[in-house]
Amino acid sequence: MSKSFDDLLKKLEVCKKKVIAVAAAQDEAVLEAVAGAKRQGIADAILFGSRKEIEQAALHVDIDLNDFEIRDIEDKVEAAYAAVKAVHDKEADMYMKGIIETKQVLKCVLDKEVGLRTGKLLSHVGVFEVEGMGRLLFVTDAAFNMYPTLEEKKDILENAVTVAKACGVELPKVAPLAAVEVINPKMPATLDAAELTKMNESGEIKDCIVDGPLAFDLAISREAAEHKGTLNRKITGDADILLVPTIEVGNVLYKCLGHVATSKSGALLVGTSAPVVLTSRSDSFETKLNSIALAAIVAQELQK
Repeated sequence: MSKSFDDLLKKLEVCKKKVIAVAAAQDEAVLEAVAGAKRQGIADAILFGSRKEIEQAALHVDIDLNDFEIRDIEDKVEAAYAAVKAVHDKEADMYMKGIIETKQVLKCVLDKEVGLRTGKLLSHVGVFEVEGMGRLLFVTDAAFNMYPTLEEKKDILENAVTVAKACGVELPKVAPLAAVEVINPKMPATLDAAELTKMNESGEIKDCIVDGPLAFDLAISREAAEHKGTLNRKITGDADILLVPTIEVGNVLYKCLGHVATSKSGALLVGTSAPVVLTSRSDSFETKLNSIALAAIVAQELQK
């Protein structure tokens, strides 16, 4: 089981090097990330966008483009479609957003002819290496699905399990989070969490252990479980996946882990036929690089 991003990088050393298609690649931070990924042997890249602008951006950050294939497309939307088609046609293994609006990227990803649709719900999975935890923590969905229904939460959960298993977690423990660890009819999050647990117990949700509702402290702290007398639960502070009930909860949790805890992170959009890297311009170089590494790990799993 991979316990850190360094472990994931070691895992990639024995895999065939992946190729990432970058949509509207004329962005300095994105070019730095794909150059770093190439340098570390994580992935090669095909750059889609204005050759002139890509060359100008590369010059500003001192990146040699001789080792990269550039497909010169002036229009950013056309470049995004060409990049997703390259993944659809198996020229590339994963898709990355450059300097283009996320809504345009998603429109390309969901295109019926050249997109990456699978019929599954798309969802966001953040992966954190938190100092002192000794394992990777998967948080979903903090960015994409705002107020998921029970069925949507099932899809989000299953997408996260795919990512966790790709990272080497053989039987991920999933904690559907709520404010309390008991069912309260006035708190919908607890009802959904209990239903997801039943689905897992009946075999409808497979390849993981689901135990909810759980408060955050019980999901990640065995000491808290001891104090609250919940050591008879299936999860006693050792959750791998934190399934949040709403985007507000997810967003706050995600940013707390990123800004308050000492941590490293990466993130993906999944539910697609190939992983999609949707990093923010404010993300660090390390986070972008980790996200590409995650995409390569998940791509390897999806191609089995």
